[in-house]
Amino acid sequence: MDFFNSLTISDHDFQRLVQFMQKNYGIDLSKKKTLITSRLSHSLKERGYTEIEPFLEQLFSKKNPDDVELILNKLTTNYTYFLREKDHFTYFQDVILPALVKRHARDKVLSIWSAGCSSGEEPYTLSIYLKEFFGAQASQWDTRVLATDISQQAMAKAQKGLYHVPADMPSQWLRRYFTLDKATGLYSISPEIRKNVIFRPFNLMDPIQFRLKFDVIFCRNVMIYFNQATRDALVSRFCDAMHPGGYFFISHSESLGQNPKFRLVAPSIYQKK
Repeated sequence: MDFFNSLTISDHDFQRLVQFMQKNYGIDLSKKKTLITSRLSHSLKERGYTEIEPFLEQLFSKKNPDDVELILNKLTTNYTYFLREKDHFTYFQDVILPALVKRHARDKVLSIWSAGCSSGEEPYTLSIYLKEFFGAQASQWDTRVLATDISQQAMAKAQKGLYHVPADMPSQWLRRYFTLDKATGLYSISPEIRKNVIFRPFNLMDPIQFRLKFDVIFCRNVMIYFNQATRDALVSRFCDAMHPGGYFFISHSESLGQNPKFRLVAPSIYQKK
């Protein structure tokens, strides 16, 4: 077989894979047959496979974490960066945090979730904004950000906290919250920002049963992989996991439509009714 040719997948195996990914991870691959073969072929050949079917049989029967990770990383995109969709963070800083400070003046606990945190830039950005907002009073508040993702590989990178920092990163942030490793050219996130983020593996198809209700949930560029029924069910679970009046962020490329449980307060920012 020519090494550069893609492996093929039968219609039967393709449908089995579509159902497996939909049921277990919510990911809709029903229109991605060509993508599957093109993105998986090289990695499977490196593992010694000459056909896709034996790999799928192992995946379906054993759900080996390494096999699942391969599928997730090849068929989804862990693309993110600091300050992505910056207007969201401006609204978070200028509108939401002042409101939450009043709401939690007594318990001084904010509950914020970065769902689908990928390699960590989003929750670390939130942590920096929280530090900037509270300043000297930060130690009086529990503002730890829960950051979850299904990809172990993405979580491992996030926990290392080493990044190529974008050019538009404020210079004062670089000085305060990052240390340059001259040998690698990478920036290391500071301990005070790192310890304010709690990383946990989590599959968004699982029941949401965290100890606290959330004031804010960021779930941006995640539901683009789900079909409408899966999105609707997940949004409903998010809503149940939030305080009344809590805020829900999705990406500018997404929409909740006319969801009766939320009202739109700014572009792709919703508030639970």
